[in-house]
Amino acid sequence: MKKTQLITTVLEYNSIEELDSVNQELINKAKEATQSSYSPYSNFSVGAAVLLENGEIIQGSNQENSAYPSGLCAERVAMFYANSKYPNVPVKSIAIACYNNGQFLERPIPPCGSCRQVLLETEERYHTPIQVFLYGQKQIFEIENIKQLLPLYFEKNMLDE
Repeated sequence: MKKTQLITTVLEYNSIEELDSVNQELINKAKEATQSSYSPYSNFSVGAAVLLENGEIIQGSNQENSAYPSGLCAERVAMFYANSKYPNVPVKSIAIACYNNGQFLERPIPPCGSCRQVLLETEERYHTPIQVFLYGQKQIFEIENIKQLLPLYFEKNMLDE
């Protein structure tokens, strides 16, 4: 038997002002995107903003549907739109924010497993790490790449084995 330890490194900030202006703008765009959420069932509005290598920022928000699981998370809405509008432009980073009960959450929320897999596929597609920013009013997380969020990931070449 061999024991393997998987470690995820997360940088924590107490305030958005600790980040550079590009990442502040990306987080603010994610916060803004929460306002276009369609979440009448959960009342949990999530916004995502994707920064592309060409400088474009693409926003997305969660879109629910009464016929579960027909809705889609903010992260996938933003990523799929970015990949369809700019199919040859790598993604540099993504920011995620959540608005609930009239305010942004104090602590960051991470992407769900399905979103992590989609984000990883995009990272693999462009052979470029995607930096992740998770926003909370009292805490902001920065993660260096998607593989940090999904260390035992499923990838395309496994289909050939």
